Amino acid sequence: MEQPIYTTRAHVFQIDPTTKKNWVPASKQAVTVSYFYDSTRNSYRIISVDGSKVIINSTITPNMTFTKTSQKFGQWADSRANTVFGLGFASEQQLTKFAEKFQEVKEAAKLARDKSQEKVETLSNHSQESGRETPTTNQASSINGTDDEKISHVGPEAALLQTENERLKSAVEQSNTNAKKWETELQTLRENNARLVDALQESSANVESWKKQLSACKEESDTLREKIAELEAQCNEANQEKQKNAQLTVRVKELEAELQDKEQELENLRKQAEIIPQLMAECESITTKLQAAETKNKELEGRIEGLQLDIDDSRQKQGNMKGELKKFMDILDGKIDELHEFRQGLSKLGVDN
Repeated sequence: MEQPIYTTRAHVFQIDPTTKKNWVPASKQAVTVSYFYDSTRNSYRIISVDGSKVIINSTITPNMTFTKTSQKFGQWADSRANTVFGLGFASEQQLTKFAEKFQEVKEAAKLARDKSQEKVETLSNHSQESGRETPTTNQASSINGTDDEKISHVGPEAALLQTENERLKSAVEQSNTNAKKWETELQTLRENNARLVDALQESSANVESWKKQLSACKEESDTLREKIAELEAQCNEANQEKQKNAQLTVRVKELEAELQDKEQELENLRKQAEIIPQLMAECESITTKLQAAETKNKELEGRIEGLQLDIDDSRQKQGNMKGELKKFMDILDGKIDELHEFRQGLSKLGVDN
């Protein structure tokens, strides 16, 4: 049973099989990329599925290498699939974590391969030892008689040894077959590895050219940004000029309205100038009347001054009369007090009598 041990998301690419230089997108958007571990086979795979399509099915071997070609892009070569896979991540941290996991899985695959080789060597040693023991058994059978006679004389132990010998022979034959198969696969892997190294070198050269193109594009983009900034500045100036023109237009309309008002006022003044002689005559008559009124006012002022003097005299006389009246009242109060005392004295005399 395969179980996922690590999962992330990335854009998947494959090397162009014809040119071995350009990257071909395998997914239109970021998809799930997972490490799977097969406990029965003791193997590791990288699997990615876009909808119902499998776009990555790569078994990791100790000979594989994951290479970071940029801050967010990495690649590895799969000789069995005869292609190179590339992953574009959203951040540098995701790329670093994926590369670390690739190295861990690679080491685990190497340990699994070493253990399987140890098992094969152990089986080979056992088969060689059993091969050495076989002639002795044959000699014993020739001495003792036929195989049936041997089985009848020796017993079940010889039968077990013969069965074990046959099993070890088949294991040796299978191991030899597997060894030839592994040598063929190893040779194929070496050839594919050489081709992938060439492809990697070509991709590295392409990366350099892409870097140069990227720097040229960056310079061009910087130039375009400067031009855009200049155009924006010119647009801002044009907008300011438009605003100024609009303000000037409004001001001109206001001045035209004021000019019409002034012309109306001037027309009114002209109409008023036509009646100025009449107004001058009226002013002269009014001036004469004012002079007569001033004369009358002076006479009235003289009369008022006389009346004021009379009023002052009368006020002075009233003050004198008030003073005399006050003295009289004081005297009257004193007389009233004396009369009161006299009455009190008379009342006392009446009481005494």
